[in-house]
Amino acid sequence: MKPTWHEWRAAAAALLTLLLAHAAANGAAPPAAPPAQGYQPLAFLVDHCWKGTFPGGQVTDEHCFSWIYGGKFVRDEHVVHRSGGRPDDFGESIYLFDTASGELQYLYIESAGGFSRGTVTAAPDALVFPATTLTEAGHAQTYRSRGQRRGDDTYEVVTEFQQSDRWVPTLSLQMHRVTRSAPPDVTPR
Repeated sequence: MKPTWHEWRAAAAALLTLLLAHAAANGAAPPAAPPAQGYQPLAFLVDHCWKGTFPGGQVTDEHCFSWIYGGKFVRDEHVVHRSGGRPDDFGESIYLFDTASGELQYLYIESAGGFSRGTVTAAPDALVFPATTLTEAGHAQTYRSRGQRRGDDTYEVVTEFQQSDRWVPTLSLQMHRVTRSAPPDVTPR
């Protein structure tokens, strides 16, 4: 007789329990939950840091992605490192998959007090961030971005800002996989 789905699930649960008990007995941390299908477009970024250098070579942008709360959400910690003794800028995005709408969404906050909310869609080897608004100190700016994957260790980000009735390319940055710099000092400015 062929095992039923419930019997397979019970066997898998028993095996997982044994593996976790064995790992705990040997001092190992339990493995993180596998990511939900909705996070698949972000999967290549997670558990890595990515860094790009702005034109002129004096400013870098670093993003470190991680699973949080057992793989239920993705966090992107973001630091713009400035030269010449100028303070760094910080930001953080929390990505969530809304099962009701079927959308991958994010909330972005930054150290200057700005924030934006939006969605992310997948295109072939790319993440597309449709137009949204960054609000800071009572001012609003509409922007959109696209992250095009260029292999396992590189992706290119292109950001455009809306000016009147047209889109103006503002930033194009090559992001390379790196070892994390020092954890950011997020002391308020």
